Formats: sequence, C-alpha cells, structure tokens
Amino acid sequence: MAGNLGEISEDELISGINITPLVDVVLVLLIIFMITAPSIYQSTIKIQLPKAKTTSQTNESHLHFLINSEGQLFWNKTSMDWKTLKNQLKELAQPSQKTAIISADEKAYHGTVIRLIDALQEVGLSQFSLQVESVSSR
Repeated sequence: MAGNLGEISEDELISGINITPLVDVVLVLLIIFMITAPSIYQSTIKIQLPKAKTTSQTNESHLHFLINSEGQLFWNKTSMDWKTLKNQLKELAQPSQKTAIISADEKAYHGTVIRLIDALQEVGLSQFSLQVESVSSR
C-alpha cells in the first residue's frame, strides 16, 4: 500500500530512497573541485622560469605579467595584446605605488621583456621585479 504510514510488514518492500548520503557525497566532490580548480588552470600556461640561487616571495596584491616562450603576453593569466595592455594600464589607479612581477620564459626574447617594461614605465609604474625559479645550492 503506497502512502501507508503505519507499520511495515516484513513482506512489503521499502520503496523510498534516502538521498542524504548522495547529497553528502556531492558536496564533498564540489569542495574538492573548488580547491583543486586553481591549480588546474594555473598550470595551463607553460613557462620555464630562469633559475637563480636567490629569490624572494611575491605578494598577491602585485600586478603579475607573464611572457611565454612564443612571446605571448598574459596579465593575471589573461591573454593580452599590446594595445589592450596599454589601454588597461592607463586605467590603473596610482600606478606609481604598485609593483609589477614579470615572469618570462627563459626562451622568450629579451626585446619582448624590455617592451613590457617600457609599457609599464610609460604609465608611471616604475617598480618591477623579474620572477625566477629557486635553485638550491649544494
């Protein structure tokens, strides 16, 4: 008897599905994907940083620029062309108080890095640093 809320005899089948465990599993999977998603999309832009014995940690509030081995320019992991870059740099509030972190692949042309530095200096951003990969000295 469907809808009978009384006692269930041993011969009757339980037709209701308990979805609480399903919801728990889905929420756990959602949390796992939210935690791992940043590491997945950060690794999509492949660069090989030059190595150095001395490095310093970067602050997340800085402007991050990346130049890959083909010379493509990225700003905060977003692909940029040079016209768009200059227009967006002009919109920065107080650029002289910001620091730019430049991550260039070791196979990127020196001229491309200089072009980026020149564009940064045109808008008044004069503090920048070049990101390198740390090498342990033995």
